[in-house]
Amino acid sequence: MTTPTKSRQFARSLLVALLGTSLLVSGCEATSYMPPSEVVRWPEPMPQPRQPLPPQPAPMQTQPNFASPSAPHCARPVQTVEVPGRVAGTLWPERALPGGRYARREDDEVRASVEPASPAPAPRPPAAPAVSESLAGAAGGTLARKEAPADGFAPPVAATDLAPQRQRLPRQEVVTAGMVDDNADFSSYLQFRQRHAQLAHRERDVSQRHLLIVRNAAGDAVPDAEVAVRAASGAAMWARTDAGGRVWLHPRAFDSGNSAIYEVAVRKNGRQATGFLRRGQKSAVEITLDAGAVSRRARLDLLFLVDATGSMGDEIARLRATLHTIAREVAALPSRPDTCFGLVAYRDKGDAFLLRRHDLTNDLRGFQQVLDALQAAGGGDYPEAMNEALHDAVHHISWRGDGATRLVVLLADAPPHLDYGGPQYDDDMLAALGKGIKVFGVGASGLDTQGEYVQRQIAQYTGGRFVFLTYRQATNPASGPGRETVHEVDNYSVDTLDRLIVRLVSEELGKLPKGG
Repeated sequence: MTTPTKSRQFARSLLVALLGTSLLVSGCEATSYMPPSEVVRWPEPMPQPRQPLPPQPAPMQTQPNFASPSAPHCARPVQTVEVPGRVAGTLWPERALPGGRYARREDDEVRASVEPASPAPAPRPPAAPAVSESLAGAAGGTLARKEAPADGFAPPVAATDLAPQRQRLPRQEVVTAGMVDDNADFSSYLQFRQRHAQLAHRERDVSQRHLLIVRNAAGDAVPDAEVAVRAASGAAMWARTDAGGRVWLHPRAFDSGNSAIYEVAVRKNGRQATGFLRRGQKSAVEITLDAGAVSRRARLDLLFLVDATGSMGDEIARLRATLHTIAREVAALPSRPDTCFGLVAYRDKGDAFLLRRHDLTNDLRGFQQVLDALQAAGGGDYPEAMNEALHDAVHHISWRGDGATRLVVLLADAPPHLDYGGPQYDDDMLAALGKGIKVFGVGASGLDTQGEYVQRQIAQYTGGRFVFLTYRQATNPASGPGRETVHEVDNYSVDTLDRLIVRLVSEELGKLPKGG
């Protein structure tokens, strides 16, 4: 008969053999201090063993596809960079100019301005609108087709063979919205995914998830701790804990080998701790990390990622004031967070611009001027350049390090193009989790089930929530604000959109440990 001591020894040996890594101390946990000069490429170094180990597994094949947030501050004027749309079959590279201006090259002529008037559009050959497979198969109704004027808003044109036509909205009324947390009601979310598995999307298997909680010795949450999860095969993922020291891990989203055990390493402020995750375990993975003191003042990076195509004209006209209110009320929260605001507006290939990036700034007045200049135009087909915009937001925004809370509000009424190649939203939602960026998807009127599916994917994986506009009559945005929605959600409350987003921000900051 095997004694309990021998069983424990066998379990330790099995873990070491599978992972080829570190000494196990205090319940599968070890901690080490690394002077800054000795810190090497993450996730190395690991705690050193006291005795010889079996041969090491193959080197990690997966490296982070992102740089960690590292901007020290956002005390800068508004800086704007434009990525032009397709010009004569060529997608020109971006070019930033002094003073927050951008440049767009047209036949060797450079025009620069903060918000220039667009030139008269060049004639385009007629083309049939592209429609997503999910819309083409929708039952009944008509859908507004997105027109592509060069500038300014053009009303949508009805297409009798598609799904319900968008109606212009009364601009004087408030915008109401509901919200669901798919991580809180995970079983309903998985059922939603199963019902619509046939929709065009980028698949990442999140059916198995595990909660990681990182605390210090006093039991307080450790926010913004770096996390690396590695299988013996070399498959790996990266994350950062949220303001409450928590993060959801999804092994099947990055490891097709279905490893039995994963090494989970966390680090912050030069200190590192290690634990292990066993696939299928029901309990949370809890790791203690002595990460030192938290910052005295909350730091918030808040980015708006907005579809600025023609069909968003009514929403943008009405939401401009809403975004003003959000920015003002967030800046005035009781915690008085050190807040940076940014905006990435996007359209589509073939439009005057693919995206415009307004980097994070603490100049609230300058940011409000950017919001005032936001106009809806272009489009042409239903999907838009959300892939490119999300990639730009994750990788090119100057996200701050050192314990910042990083949030994205994604407002869109269409799914991304999945036929372009290039950046893909599933890769960038993984990178967003690695950089500690939560995405709150906001579904505008006209968002179909495919668009809802994608927005909920991104929000759930990054730890955000799905927000959706509501109306008096669910299928009629012109009916005014109300409680009804066409989206597949239950048990939601309704508030004005600005209050809802401010509440979400306040809840995130409220998770910070005392003194954070």
